[in-house]
Amino acid sequence: MSLEVGIVGLPNVGKSTIFNALTSAGALAANYPFATIEPNVGIVNVPDPRLEMIHKFITTDKIIPASVRIVDIAGIVRGAASGEGLGNKFLSHIREVDAILHVVRCFEDNDITHVENSVDPIRDIETIETELCLADLETVTGAADRATRQARSGDKEAIARLEVCKKATVLLEQGRPARGLSLNDEEQKVLKSLGLMTSKRVLYVANVNEDDLEGQNEHVQKVRARAAEEKGDVIPVCGKLEAELAELPEADRQEMLESLGLKEPALATLTRAAYKLLGLQSFFTAGKQEIRAWTIHAGDTGPQAAGVIHTDLERGYIRAEVYSVDDLVQYKTEAAIKAAGKLRVEGKAYVMRDGDVCHFLTST
Repeated sequence: MSLEVGIVGLPNVGKSTIFNALTSAGALAANYPFATIEPNVGIVNVPDPRLEMIHKFITTDKIIPASVRIVDIAGIVRGAASGEGLGNKFLSHIREVDAILHVVRCFEDNDITHVENSVDPIRDIETIETELCLADLETVTGAADRATRQARSGDKEAIARLEVCKKATVLLEQGRPARGLSLNDEEQKVLKSLGLMTSKRVLYVANVNEDDLEGQNEHVQKVRARAAEEKGDVIPVCGKLEAELAELPEADRQEMLESLGLKEPALATLTRAAYKLLGLQSFFTAGKQEIRAWTIHAGDTGPQAAGVIHTDLERGYIRAEVYSVDDLVQYKTEAAIKAAGKLRVEGKAYVMRDGDVCHFLTST
């Protein structure tokens, strides 16, 4: 599953610092390595304490976490939609990702120059949003022109596409993102086919100072209010601190976290939030060879989950034996779970739950 989340932001807001900390070896947990595919693309493993909980009761040779692909997109400047700062190239990178982490500067520091010469996260958010809206407006205008020509012949798909384009145009001309549109399921499919950047899910990342790790300052509160209007969320992250933590050996990192009163790096929270932002969840398989978190879309069925392991398992799916991590903690062994009547047998229509532990029975 090759879904990607892109990190965007103005220059000098800490975007690349956060990306580099995310993709530094061992940045999230001792047993979670990473791999870099390209200079600006990294695979970041999703910290999941449930893996270690399973491991307490099932011995295994290795533990394999879920992962998420992160793309570091170069800083966008005012005028990007008209080509400023190689804007067209960078905007094309945003079109290719499935969701967006929007990093905004929420700290004051006279030694770090802001591209606008002052700290104002709402202005910064609107600067980038305006550029994306302008670029999307150009996309929608072209799509509407094509749909208008095709609709003259009575093409139902073209007529439907034209209506969605009209609705999107109204919003985009107001400088508002297309994700704010109220559409039915069929219209949502049409919108997705247009590939609009402002229709993608967004999570705001508030880059804060070391003395405000929970993000209580006025700047962050404004971003939270903005996110709430969009039914979104905000994760406060101190890029400087996370970069320092990422460079430390595991023991030193834990000691530093404890001294700060933290259980884990903020980037662990951010990675899990990015995973969720993409509409993903995990199920587990557990045995002697490996305990593994597998990635599926929220709402996937048992056969679809089996297909993530191997396509043959989806084709030959008969049923799944399923229990929860909590069941394992309570009963200690799979045999005891079964004896207690907690081992569920689920058929082809079963909708997977996040954290299911599964054994798939197939005809292949």
